Amino acid sequence: MTKELQFKDLYTAHYSKVIRLCLGYTNGREEKAKDLTQEVFIKIWQNLDKFRSEANISTWIYRITVNTCLQELRKKKVVPLEIDLASHEIISSNNDEIRYKKMYECINKLSADNKTIIFLELEEVPQAEIAEITGYSHQAIRTRIHRIKEQLSKCVTDGGI
Repeated sequence: MTKELQFKDLYTAHYSKVIRLCLGYTNGREEKAKDLTQEVFIKIWQNLDKFRSEANISTWIYRITVNTCLQELRKKKVVPLEIDLASHEIISSNNDEIRYKKMYECINKLSADNKTIIFLELEEVPQAEIAEITGYSHQAIRTRIHRIKEQLSKCVTDGGI
């Protein structure tokens, strides 16, 4: 398979996951998320020949995405990550909307590492793959996810992490 065809297949298979992850890091700002997504795929194109298949290709793509987004946050010194839920159609009632907004406000209070972990968990990335992406052990990820969920639950009900 040529590099062009391989890239096209990767782009088609992973674009929606990459843009959703970028939206989480850009306060839901679609234009900024699109810019970061484009940057991610440029990096994928530039480094596709260097991919050694030691990890799953999706793990490699998530790692590039997370690093690109975190690099942008450091460059802009943007600390809070807020998510605009107005564009999500999963909200069925006003009460649900308030709960979702509160949950994402609580996610915004997490450390950068924990935000990455929970965003990947929300994307239903397998925990073993999250471990590869973040560099933590699988057991550490399992523990962190459990603790993050407890923190978020407490935050949503009590108002603080």
